[in-house]
Amino acid sequence: MAGIRDWRIVGLCGLAVFSFGAMAQELPPGDTGPKWGPHIDAEAKLGNKRNLGEADLFLPISQDNRTLVFANLRGRFDDNASREGNFGLGVRRMRQDGWNLGAYGYFDRRRSDTGNFFNQGTLGVEALGRDLDFRANGYVPIGTRVRDLGETSSAALSGASVQLTTTDREERALKGFDAEAGWRLPLFDPEARRQFRLFLGGYRFSDDVLTVEGPRVRAELTMEELPWLGKGAGLFLGAEAQHDNTRGGQSFLSLRLRIPLGKESARPSTLNAQERRMAAPVMRDVDIVTQSRVASMLVETATQTAGGSAITVLDSATTAGAALPGAVTAAGANSTVILSGTFNTTATTTLQAGQTVMGGGSLTVKSASGRTAALSLPSATVAGGIGGGVNSSTFALANNSTLTGLTISNSGNAGAGIAAIYVNGISGVTLSNNTITGTESGANTGIGVALNNASNITISGNNISASAGATAEALVMIDSTATITGNTLSASHGANNYYAFFNTGGGNTTLTSSTGNVHSNGTCQNFAAGHITGSLSFTDLSTCP
Repeated sequence: MAGIRDWRIVGLCGLAVFSFGAMAQELPPGDTGPKWGPHIDAEAKLGNKRNLGEADLFLPISQDNRTLVFANLRGRFDDNASREGNFGLGVRRMRQDGWNLGAYGYFDRRRSDTGNFFNQGTLGVEALGRDLDFRANGYVPIGTRVRDLGETSSAALSGASVQLTTTDREERALKGFDAEAGWRLPLFDPEARRQFRLFLGGYRFSDDVLTVEGPRVRAELTMEELPWLGKGAGLFLGAEAQHDNTRGGQSFLSLRLRIPLGKESARPSTLNAQERRMAAPVMRDVDIVTQSRVASMLVETATQTAGGSAITVLDSATTAGAALPGAVTAAGANSTVILSGTFNTTATTTLQAGQTVMGGGSLTVKSASGRTAALSLPSATVAGGIGGGVNSSTFALANNSTLTGLTISNSGNAGAGIAAIYVNGISGVTLSNNTITGTESGANTGIGVALNNASNITISGNNISASAGATAEALVMIDSTATITGNTLSASHGANNYYAFFNTGGGNTTLTSSTGNVHSNGTCQNFAAGHITGSLSFTDLSTCP
């Protein structure tokens, strides 16, 4: 509400100035009218980092043949959600030696692209000559100079731990100044209504912790008294570039159109070059200069997930593949184990009840202070060389356990075959977003995932494959209940290639809502006819069994 009140005050001031200016321009009968009338400039600036639009209302308040007192009301916006308004009063006087001297003051209010509001006072002086120009401006923030941008937290793996970094950011309005000197290139006669000028300047904005400074160059082509737009109309084409240590390089191309207000008959028929420059745009920085920075930083070790599960990080650089089974067991039930790197193991890793073992994916972690952040993880790899049948798989699951974001394989030449993942006699298991491969290079069976007497199993988003010299089975289900969605199943190289294999030990198998799967190689094999409810559905509209 305070912001709305401020803008109302500026609007009322502008209305009062406009009314006073109109009264000051009332003419007695027979008077030819004032030299300088009101006008509005509409400007568009196309930049390499942002684009701006501006409306600039110029209102003479009082004048004689050599002196002009004026009000200036500006509104500006850009395509980064920043808005600014300026209300100013200024005076200019023509000297007999050809110089126009001026001074002005502004009240500025800006809504920055972060949504914060800042106020500023601007004071400036200028000397505009026939061939040379000089300008300088000073900027002083008014009121609150620092706005809090709030805390942000991020998390990342650091060796065998999770580091949670919290930064508190703030936005600061900076005091400062800018100045420039200009030169009229002698391309046109000094009195011509077309002129081309080059300007060289610089700026510095700072407070006790931040500094923004750099050079600025610009060029301006002025075309005034354009008959097709009316008496007093003008067109200004510009280009500018600046560079500082904080914001980098910025450049703009601009087009400013001047539209005279009031009656044309009240304007003098001609003005000389010095007189025309009395209504030149006031040149100043387009923004209240603000900068964001990190006010404070806190680094903590995250030891829990947001849900309260203890975190253990196992990095292959410090945990050998042979130690993986014991380290996962030591992490304990209902814990979350993050794997990082590549683990080569010859022993089965058995998960604990309620335990999650993950590689890639996203995990929300929590520090001791209660701050949370999302941790993004790359995929980890666990490569097994474990023979002896499905009981000797790379991973064996437990009740309510999860494997996610891993590349899991088991390969070898074993008389009893091999499997990558075995789910036996348990419930509540989730396998998601893994790449799972079982490869038996001899004359036996290679299995990707085997479910036996398991219930409430969810298998989603995995790529599951198997290859073998004899029988390759990507997915095996025996007397189990599962939801299987969005997986890719493939089996190859054996005499019998089954992307899905169903059997029975005397019980039943149920598939619920098992849709969106893809089979890229192999066939569906069902040795459990009469013991299966539901089926796997594939994107090619086929089903199995």
